[in-house]
Amino acid sequence: MSSSFQAPKGVSEYVPPRADLFYAIREAFAEQARLAGYGYLELAVFEDTNLFRRGVGESTDVVSKEMYTFEDRGGRSLTLRPEFTATVLRSVLEHGLHKQGGLPVKVWTTGPAFRAERPQQGRYRQFYQLDLEAIGSEDPQVDAETIAIAAGWYRSIGLTRVRLLLNSLGCKECRPAYRALLQEFLRGLDLDEPTRERIEINPLRVLDDKRPRVREQLEGAPLMADHLCPACKAYHDRVRELLGDLGIEWEDTPTLVRGLDYYTRTTYEFDHPMLGAQSGIGGGGRYDGLSEDIGGPALPGIGFGLGLDRTVLALEAEGAPFAAAPRCQVFGVALGEEAERRLFSLVAELRAAGIAADMAYGGKRLKGAMKDADRSGAAYAVILGERDLAAGSAQVKDLAAGDQESVALDALTTTLKERLSR
Repeated sequence: MSSSFQAPKGVSEYVPPRADLFYAIREAFAEQARLAGYGYLELAVFEDTNLFRRGVGESTDVVSKEMYTFEDRGGRSLTLRPEFTATVLRSVLEHGLHKQGGLPVKVWTTGPAFRAERPQQGRYRQFYQLDLEAIGSEDPQVDAETIAIAAGWYRSIGLTRVRLLLNSLGCKECRPAYRALLQEFLRGLDLDEPTRERIEINPLRVLDDKRPRVREQLEGAPLMADHLCPACKAYHDRVRELLGDLGIEWEDTPTLVRGLDYYTRTTYEFDHPMLGAQSGIGGGGRYDGLSEDIGGPALPGIGFGLGLDRTVLALEAEGAPFAAAPRCQVFGVALGEEAERRLFSLVAELRAAGIAADMAYGGKRLKGAMKDADRSGAAYAVILGERDLAAGSAQVKDLAAGDQESVALDALTTTLKERLSR
């Protein structure tokens, strides 16, 4: 009989063996970030609501429709984080990481984020992201580095169908003139009242509208790529040149906007065509004015958020060969109380030597214990009976081949390490 309780609607949960894949690809990202010099942050899950209102933007769907906001017992308005960048930047500023020299501050984090959306495949109310940020440098090499880290991670876990979509959203020098030109174009379209209101607040967000009726009317809209100032054009050309030097392919996508207001200049998205409507599996860009927006000093930055949920779906869609490390490599089976006591110590010795080991509990008979060994996924079973104990040895069985041989107890760990390394 199962519990009468269930997880709330729209929550993505992972249980073994799928959770092993989730954990393994997250650990693979940690290694990519470490190799590039990014330090780990552990952050608050909820923040002052105004951080997201000011940082993410009042006109975004995230702030206007999707945030989980509540009042605490002290009457303060708090919000479960809907994204990571504003939270990361707040933490960097609060703890003075930008004052310690050696800019950019290079950090990464991971965990759940929350948006009150209509749940569907790949779109959840509680979802998981990997976030990486480089704060304090306005250098095209940093832009290319963040893209390369994400692309390297996708490649390392076996994804082959990922596309990189790339655009520039200009800067405070060239965007106002483009904004006015875009507004003039959009005002002439047949749009609903909420969309018309958005034209006046942030017209670039209209370009991100996914509704077919709106997308049809956007044909012929002026594009930021055609109105970049010389500095932004040179910057964007340099980013593309650096990506080419790294052998990273991209697709120029002049309609790419992304859903948050803080993006400037370099903007990008990773797309997986096998996921249907929810094909975006990660993305990011530069946010050079965000620090000032939340009350900090002028501090340029760039970063990304990669969706763990959609990456798992993409791996499953591709049938990618990436495999999580086995939860169990060696499974112990004891026959008798003394043997069980000795085996318990042996399992601890195997774990200390870096071998994933488990054993049968509850005094199970041989047949039941061997079924547990098969279910564990272990490569070898170590069977220890009273006679083996008296002889100072154990039986090591290859669970795939069925072969079995006696191995001295004092040589057991060494023997198993050698066999598992083949």
